[in-house]
Amino acid sequence: MSGGVEPETPPGSSRSGGTTPVGGKPPRHHLTSIRHCASSARIAAASAEFELDSGTLGLISPTDMRPGFLPVFRSGSYADIGPKSYMEDEHVCVDNLIEHLGLRGPGIHAPGAFYGVFDGHGGTDAACFVRKNILKFITEDCHFPNSMEKAIRSAFVKADHAIADSHSLDRNSGTTALTVLIFGRTLLVANAGDCRAVLGKRGRAVELSRDHKPSCTVERLRIENLGGTVFDGYLNGQLAVARAIGDWHMKGSKGSICPLTPEPEFQEVRLTEEDEFLIIGCDGLWDVMSSQFAVSMVRKELMAHNDPQRCSRELVQEALGRDCCDNLTVVVVCFSADPPPQIEIPRFRVRRSISMEGLHTLKGALDSNV
Repeated sequence: MSGGVEPETPPGSSRSGGTTPVGGKPPRHHLTSIRHCASSARIAAASAEFELDSGTLGLISPTDMRPGFLPVFRSGSYADIGPKSYMEDEHVCVDNLIEHLGLRGPGIHAPGAFYGVFDGHGGTDAACFVRKNILKFITEDCHFPNSMEKAIRSAFVKADHAIADSHSLDRNSGTTALTVLIFGRTLLVANAGDCRAVLGKRGRAVELSRDHKPSCTVERLRIENLGGTVFDGYLNGQLAVARAIGDWHMKGSKGSICPLTPEPEFQEVRLTEEDEFLIIGCDGLWDVMSSQFAVSMVRKELMAHNDPQRCSRELVQEALGRDCCDNLTVVVVCFSADPPPQIEIPRFRVRRSISMEGLHTLKGALDSNV
């Protein structure tokens, strides 16, 4: 690709396999008990489903968090062609963005990391081009690093226009794109399409993106307001996503108003010690399992072996076992060198009382039955 600088992925990465975790740490066999703040009902359901070990569960207030907390990034990825005849997914993992780009200066908060998944369609050109260039487009934008959202939005549009202008790429190929940019404790998800990012927060799944399906009410209204239609779940009867980079056979000329947009939606979170890991994956994964199932499964596996690459592979294998009919790509990002702590659901003792009037009524009913 002309003018493209491809971010380095961790050693061992391949499109049909996984990557080995960078900066990982051997699993601890003696896990410490901690206090926990979450929905006990949902954790109990997940614990029962996966037979999770038990520890101690309590309540923790924001003031109990260490004020100097900084995440440690280590990731693993895995991809599989699935039942399809060719692979159109792409992904990128950069666990140390500061070192990778040589970034230093005001507005750059260490540590930093960058991850992305790109689900191509109509050929591999668009997904491959975006994987190689999206990080460069972000960091070279005039708004970086002072306004990350503006820089990322501009990068998505720039990638879209570059495909239209290219003489070597198939301008009719397209791709969805989900990127995760992290500096310090600030995590920013940008999504255009139906890939998904899910945060594992002490066993609870927190979705950080919205699937851009044409049948989604918000997207359908946007499409119709711009003169498009949704037929049988497809944009203009052709495309199963409402946002994508490329697909210029559906967009017309650059600058024209079109229902199919490359502009992403954003979700920003500030990481705390309760945020244990992030799962990002193409729609092949989410078509066959819920976000909560994936989080519960990854948490259980991290407690067993503390290896995000193995977790990615296990999610892919689980999806294949559920008759997934698409390519599969999963990235698991851990925010600590340690495995998740054990969780125990407390057994509450509920004391019940009865009024004197009720006691007399009950006594009378019992006496009348003697």
